[in-house]
Amino acid sequence: MAFPTNEVSATTNDVDTVLYEICEVLKAQEDRYDGVVVDIGNMQNDATRFAASLRASLSHWARQGKKGVWIKVPKGQAKLVPVAIEVVYWIPQSPPTIPDNASHQVGIAAFVFNEEGQVLVVQEKCGPYKDSGLWKMPTGRINQGEGIKEGAIREVHEETGIDAEFVEVVGFRDGHNAPFGKSDMLFVCLLRSVSSNIVVQDTEISAAKWMAIEEFASQPKNQQSKLLKDMIGVCVANVNGRCKGFSGIGISSNSRKPSAFYCNALYSQ
Repeated sequence: MAFPTNEVSATTNDVDTVLYEICEVLKAQEDRYDGVVVDIGNMQNDATRFAASLRASLSHWARQGKKGVWIKVPKGQAKLVPVAIEVVYWIPQSPPTIPDNASHQVGIAAFVFNEEGQVLVVQEKCGPYKDSGLWKMPTGRINQGEGIKEGAIREVHEETGIDAEFVEVVGFRDGHNAPFGKSDMLFVCLLRSVSSNIVVQDTEISAAKWMAIEEFASQPKNQQSKLLKDMIGVCVANVNGRCKGFSGIGISSNSRKPSAFYCNALYSQ
């Protein structure tokens, strides 16, 4: 939770001085952007004391030249959130540079092909294509701490039971009509199947099957929508060797939180 709104003066007034003397400074770790991260854990249960400690802490951090303050509030102490909102969080007397909250969500669309010239398609139980009759690519959101490659493989397996290997990112779409006013980044990924037996995830998917690529591309909705037509077109061109996308070059040795640089596949070879 980051709070960029409001300001606190780096000059301590009499009230702040008294608070600093009688209240504990909250334990915090410095971040790489001249800010601090506060994990209150179970050390604060009293809202009044928390507010006083936070004000005293802000005065202390202002003296140190700190800027933003990030506060981690456990669910069991959600009553402290209104208190935190009422206090102050952006310390310098300048426009805040911390976003109000996460501005984007990231998703994938998976074009999974097999050696028989078929593509893996699904029909959804909910969403904009519910009851439309459209057979579409498996799609889903990337989890926190998850890479695009790992998210695409996971989503395909969760929705269809199919194991697949990641090939490339062939393109991405940016949109700005996601829930809660968020922007949306959708990465179109090419994957090669390594299994064929479909097991449908019945909570989100009503049906799944292998379909001839030509039949999939020729569906009326896919021909009427420029976005869908272009997304499918670049996937087909890639499968047929007419273009190359972006392969991921691993840049982190942390297997739990993979990090990759995506670049032209010809370079990555």
